[in-house]
Amino acid sequence: MNISPFKRFFAVMKFLNLLTALLFSVSVFSQSGLITGRVLDDDSGEPIPFALVAIQGTALNTSADLDGNFRFEKLNPGFYNIEASALGYEKGVRFELEVTNDRPLEVEMRLKTASVGLKEVEIQASSISKVEEAPLSARSIGTSEIKRNPGGNRDISRTIRVLPGVAIIPSFRNDIIIRGGAANENRFYIDGIEIPNINHFATQGASGGPVGLINVDLINEVEFYSGSFPVARGNALSSLMEFGFKEPRSDKHTLNLVVGSSDLGVTFEGPTGERSGMVLSVRRSYLQALFSLLELPFLPTYNDYNFKWSWKPDDRNRITIISLGALDDFRLNTGLDTDPEGENFERNRYLLDNLVTNHQWNYTIGSRWDHFREKGTWTFVLSRNMLQNDAFRYRDNNEDLERTFDYSSGEQENKFRFEYKLNPVKGWRILAGAGMERAIYDNFSSLTDYNPLTGDTVLVDYVTDVSFNKAQAFVQTSKKFLDNKLTFSAGVRTDVNDFGQEMGNPLEQLSPRTAIRYQITPSLSFNAGAGIYYQLPPYTALGFRQSGNLVNQDIRFVRNAQAAAGLQFDSDKSNRVISLEGFYKKYSNYPVSVTRGISLANLGADFGVVGNEDIVSVGLGRAYGMELMIRQKLYKGFYGILAYTYVRSEFTGIDGRFAPSNWDSRHLLSATGGVQLKKNWEIGFRFAFSGGLPYTPDNEAASLNVNTWNAIRMGIPDFAQLNSERIKAFHQLDIRVDKKWYFDRWTLNLFLDIQNLYNAVVPLKPTLDILRDETGAGITDPNDNSRYLPNYLDNSTGSVLPAIGLIIEL
Repeated sequence: MNISPFKRFFAVMKFLNLLTALLFSVSVFSQSGLITGRVLDDDSGEPIPFALVAIQGTALNTSADLDGNFRFEKLNPGFYNIEASALGYEKGVRFELEVTNDRPLEVEMRLKTASVGLKEVEIQASSISKVEEAPLSARSIGTSEIKRNPGGNRDISRTIRVLPGVAIIPSFRNDIIIRGGAANENRFYIDGIEIPNINHFATQGASGGPVGLINVDLINEVEFYSGSFPVARGNALSSLMEFGFKEPRSDKHTLNLVVGSSDLGVTFEGPTGERSGMVLSVRRSYLQALFSLLELPFLPTYNDYNFKWSWKPDDRNRITIISLGALDDFRLNTGLDTDPEGENFERNRYLLDNLVTNHQWNYTIGSRWDHFREKGTWTFVLSRNMLQNDAFRYRDNNEDLERTFDYSSGEQENKFRFEYKLNPVKGWRILAGAGMERAIYDNFSSLTDYNPLTGDTVLVDYVTDVSFNKAQAFVQTSKKFLDNKLTFSAGVRTDVNDFGQEMGNPLEQLSPRTAIRYQITPSLSFNAGAGIYYQLPPYTALGFRQSGNLVNQDIRFVRNAQAAAGLQFDSDKSNRVISLEGFYKKYSNYPVSVTRGISLANLGADFGVVGNEDIVSVGLGRAYGMELMIRQKLYKGFYGILAYTYVRSEFTGIDGRFAPSNWDSRHLLSATGGVQLKKNWEIGFRFAFSGGLPYTPDNEAASLNVNTWNAIRMGIPDFAQLNSERIKAFHQLDIRVDKKWYFDRWTLNLFLDIQNLYNAVVPLKPTLDILRDETGAGITDPNDNSRYLPNYLDNSTGSVLPAIGLIIEL
């Protein structure tokens, strides 16, 4: 029986109300919430004695003791904003911290030194980040925002789509497209340790995938940069995400159980010694069982773990170990019922003809040592990461026949970096550091591809194994002037490697950057930044061989010169921020495919591999636009973000002609909000709109050639008409309802999440297939036996996706 989404919604609401009554009948609530914390100097890590700590929206406040410790007792369970202030420091705020009855909330408040001098100035707490290198392009995202984001599935890659500049793509994948840049232009760090990819089933050479790898239960906060990247973080052109994993509990052991829409997760946390603790999460998906019941042609399975261990032997030293990894398996549902009368028969047959079996695993492990001294902080980071990606397809999906697609590739990186942050001296802040890396890449490929230059199919068959060394150095300084109204920052970075001569000169990759913030009033500021940034092309391109030779040794770093400027209004009293920003990005040295003639900037948001071909560093690009954001942090039970972006994105191919890129969406609108109601109910919504994305039509003449189709089995894009067509605009409404129960020894959270509430359907690029007879054999053109007849399949996306989740904290 077909039940409408609305009937499902009200049925679930009745179920939740009934469950509420049952739980209230067997449990008695108490007001025993406890907050303990410490106020520390952000530069030295030293405690700040007698700091004033208050809970926003209440009359509750207290003073920290001599060691910076503070405490709030007998609180009602729920969410609180906590602010701390002290003489000579900027006010700090931690938003939406959850207090429960079953476990104390541990909070660390780190305050930045204010260069006040002899004159008193009014320094406001900001509702979003105010990073000196990125005065406007940095946004903070709290763990509560990630967990409750409607349609986000507790996934950070989906949550950031509520922010300006982030593309809203009508796809189930997590590709991160920022300000018109490509999917491989992003970088990720956890506690200062680089993580190459944050998604399962990663696209090698890019950064996307369908499911997030990081467990939100470990996240404390995320700093998201869409420009003006910190000087200590290289290899990024479009965005940088700095994840902060929470400090493990020091008082008791706890357990979290999460049953989500696609996986089951367990998180364990607690002390491992007097001054050390750990947090570990493991997850296992059950998508393969769900997809099998839905009779889909593919069966994905993913597993992952996230781990953090922290040890503070004394107030001068902190040692952190981070590790996370994934084991992914993507199999074909070859036992699928192939009823020709079935609604999805043709689509499933096409997918089974073209999808590959994929096995992939990856891990990162790293250690960080922070040594706090009176004059500054030394930070040493040592890490290692690996990726193994195997994909294959048998003829007719019969494992007794030969493989028509065989791919196996591995990536390894061993990294060391040190930083020295000098505590403010006469108002000057200085950060300097350097690093070294060892990269190893191997690949075995045997597959058939199409060469547009010759119009023939070609066998891509090579084995490669390359290794090389990388190095970087950087320095940055900042200071406040004009009675602290003007903040000035400047820095420079350089990256080199010994892969080829083109990338060995440090002056060729000199990356200067500068930023200013002028405080017009205590609430209104003008912000601007500019810089030149470089990124190494993917290993898949560096290691590609033809006739046994590395053909891309003359490749160069991709160069991106960008600038941004705008105004920001920040209301300390209502936790509201309004910002308006314009940006311009100018690319050069972008890799361009020799055979296809297109920029690699147009690739990456799909399964497969990007960059394993002959390329030249001749591509240009430009992306520009403006962003408007109105953001309301939690205030009197309400929160929300309204973000609008206008963006243009264009790149050149081998012919030097600018054309819209795959990410030229023009208009992006996101409206997200919610309200916390009585009895611990919460309702949230998200509306998203995106202008139609361009696409390249298929070349029928080349695709339908009998020999070509039998070898490739899919449409071949006509790159002479690159992105000459557009899909229709995309829009969607998601809602989420949460209900929480706070018991003395445990907490229960039930939620209902409905994606695409009104069932909006977006037609994507039509899928070119061939017309087949009853046996499945292709039907040739009666007038030309060398050509199959075309059969275009519907390729629409959009359906109502309701999900019920359960979270238990013990």
